[in-house]
Amino acid sequence: MICSGQQSYTRSLKLMGSRFDITLVGEDSIAANKQIDLAIGEIIRIEKLISSWDANSQTSEINRNAGIKAVKVAPELFLLVQNALGISQLTDGAFDISYASMDNIWRFDGSMTRMPSEKDISASVAKVGYENIVLDKVEHTIFLKLKGMKIGFGAIGKGYAADKAKALLIKNGVSAGIINASGDMNTWGTQPNGTEWKVAITNPLNKNKVFAILPITNGAVVTSGNYEKYVVFGDKRYSHIIDPRTGYPSSGIISVTVFAPKAELADALATSVFVMGIETGLDRINQLPNVACIIIDDKGNISKSKHIVIDKI
Repeated sequence: MICSGQQSYTRSLKLMGSRFDITLVGEDSIAANKQIDLAIGEIIRIEKLISSWDANSQTSEINRNAGIKAVKVAPELFLLVQNALGISQLTDGAFDISYASMDNIWRFDGSMTRMPSEKDISASVAKVGYENIVLDKVEHTIFLKLKGMKIGFGAIGKGYAADKAKALLIKNGVSAGIINASGDMNTWGTQPNGTEWKVAITNPLNKNKVFAILPITNGAVVTSGNYEKYVVFGDKRYSHIIDPRTGYPSSGIISVTVFAPKAELADALATSVFVMGIETGLDRINQLPNVACIIIDDKGNISKSKHIVIDKI
């Protein structure tokens, strides 16, 4: 439906250490900018809750008390961790918020000249393991069993913040918009001319070109790629996305795009598919309702889940 008199209003800024582009459809700039301010406030609130860099956050308190005691947390943080553990179980640990416990022995800044040793790689994930995150649903406490263990929300934080900002804006009567959290796209409604929002997927073999443009009406799309951060040893490319179970970087896939109802889920699954590989990744995606994905391997071959149609450009 075309809404006469409405237009898009966009603001771009740095939040959670990343670029956010918040676009709303409205009838006047004053009202739209007030709504954008609300969205920004919500994202900042989420960052204070989940940031492991902020010593005063509940996440930092959980990490400080690893191996010592359980920490009582806000219901929202408890639910976020509970959801993350559910995704860990679904992906057999390919997604794991305790990845923050890893020793960063891999560097993707061009300084690595050889592979780390098997011993160092094994030791780097010694304290990683979602099974060691203990939740008490009655007391709303979270306990990390191992001393020195840590959790972090780098893989789902921006997506979750985008979801919460979107929900707040819808609650406040914003009929349409798109939140772009550094490539984590979350949309609702339609553009002012009545057409669907469209999302461009980068060609991973040439990041200056678009591989495809897909419409998205009310949901999220997240693309993870290793075409910018990787190392090559023995003619094999290793991605910056590391398997938290083994300590080895993923290989063979260069781009994963996931469509899901929420950016939090799309975020987690995009990372997981990289780690699980094409066959297992597609199998898991095909079991989930309203979720789809496109995978591009390092030879440029395209694999896609059921119920997805790509219109190449």
